Amino acid sequence: MKILLISPSVDPESKTPKGLMIPQLSLHILEGLTPPAHEVKILEEEMDDISLEEECDLVGISCMTANAPRAYALSAEFRKRGKTVVLGGVHPTLLFNEAIQHCDAVVVGEAENVWEQLLEDFQRGALKRRYHHPATSLDRYIHLKYRKNSKKRLFDVIPIMTTRGCPYHCVFCCVSHLYGNNIRHVPIENVVRDLAESQNRNYLFLDDNLTGDPQYAKALFRAIKPFKIKWAGQASISIAYDPEMMRLAADSGCAALFFGVESVSERQLRTMEKSIKNIMDLEEAIKRVKERGIHFHASLVFGFDTDTKDIFQETLDFLMRNKIGTASFNILTPYPGTRIYNQFKREGRLLTTNWKYYDHSTVVFQPKNMTPYELQTGTIQVKKEFSGFTSILRRLPGNLSHPLLYLLMNRGIRKNVAADIRRLPHLMSEVFGIKPCESGFASTSGDTGLKARENLQRPQTLEQYQRLEKGTES
Repeated sequence: MKILLISPSVDPESKTPKGLMIPQLSLHILEGLTPPAHEVKILEEEMDDISLEEECDLVGISCMTANAPRAYALSAEFRKRGKTVVLGGVHPTLLFNEAIQHCDAVVVGEAENVWEQLLEDFQRGALKRRYHHPATSLDRYIHLKYRKNSKKRLFDVIPIMTTRGCPYHCVFCCVSHLYGNNIRHVPIENVVRDLAESQNRNYLFLDDNLTGDPQYAKALFRAIKPFKIKWAGQASISIAYDPEMMRLAADSGCAALFFGVESVSERQLRTMEKSIKNIMDLEEAIKRVKERGIHFHASLVFGFDTDTKDIFQETLDFLMRNKIGTASFNILTPYPGTRIYNQFKREGRLLTTNWKYYDHSTVVFQPKNMTPYELQTGTIQVKKEFSGFTSILRRLPGNLSHPLLYLLMNRGIRKNVAADIRRLPHLMSEVFGIKPCESGFASTSGDTGLKARENLQRPQTLEQYQRLEKGTES
């Protein structure tokens, strides 16, 4: 039997910059679970072209929320051609009743304990509509073939995973809904075996919080040190106040850590389940991480109800003052299955439920203290100024431990800014309900697109957006 596994892009015409691309792991796990009698082909649309005429018996598509519409479209085309399609991933798990309308079967949650049964059922002509196992153990070793697409990514990085689950319940996150509140571990001997078999040098740990269980993390770092690899991962900022953990991470080859800083507003930090709730402690933590020679990547979110338009300059000042190496500039996104989605839906603040815009880069709700347009363009402006050449040079002295990583990732952010500016006129009409003036957005590159904000009629409330769309606002 021939099995085609697909990770779709959000938009096949717009690819993610190589320096910002997150490697795919779930489809390789499915390949490892598939009995050797079957032939498996993996396609990642961010890097591979997808042929609807691909010869196969079964199609598996894994998707998140933003690429769900693309997954549904691909599924429809394959089904027209007589193929059986199975959907899985975050979005189908959270919205089974929606997903099942677009496919033949849905894998809800983790696939390790159901994939082989699904294949047997399909071969017998007895495929079920829903496959789910509530308590997946991570003890089983799954052989992962060398990921052929690793060489298409920055630094030939290979993905690896050691834990699942999160004890926190952030209002904008659905991880605990997907993987549970308890942290589950892959046995360390299995991680070591994976490193030995893949024989690569650079790895990205995809755990939501690699250091969530300090005892496990320290044992892991000791075990992987002999491999002399370089790795990056996501951790809690509290790691900075654990000297032993910091030393072990650095000694094991940690080159960069991704931290969910979320906000530089102390008012907002106090409302969140964060170990650090004031700016002074946060800046000290940043200093400690960088002193260990570890690249600090900050993930930031704009659009909280405590945010005003001042948050953009405050954030930029913070990043420059602390010479933050790289950053992700996210817009608060009310993903289905989260508390914030339910809140905004209840309050009538959702602007759209077209999932392709739920990409953490698009405003899909009515902010409390600014307009959607102001939140969108404010985020772009911060990203643009942060990744400008002057900013890169000013921050370089604080990021000399990994200069190539620093420069290439900032280059990726600059490319992302250009894409954000190009799509802004489309978002204005399709999501925000604004019609640009005739003189606005004559250009969609460089500074011109952003400066065109001055030529726009800028509504201040949702009602004004609606009136403007009808042509009644002066």
